[in-house]
Amino acid sequence: MPIYEYECTNCGRVEEAFQKISEEPLSTCSHCQGELHKLISQSSFHLKGSGWYVTDYGGSKSSGGSPSNATEGSAKTCEAPKPKPAAKKDE
Repeated sequence: MPIYEYECTNCGRVEEAFQKISEEPLSTCSHCQGELHKLISQSSFHLKGSGWYVTDYGGSKSSGGSPSNATEGSAKTCEAPKPKPAAKKDE
């Protein structure tokens, strides 16, 4: 169930409410009975499970790239460096 935030236009308090999408929005402040208006909040989520990599999130500073690299549509994986071939000894 989504969490909605409302701010009172009278006292400035912010209230949170667990509501179904089909429910009517709150209209009066529970503190001062003033008028409420719905706030738009930034939501966050994390993609978990196989197939998702840290570089897909785009916000990591340790990824070495800009956030726009995550939107290219290709998943990047970390690979261990390949060993160098042994040098041949002159006989």
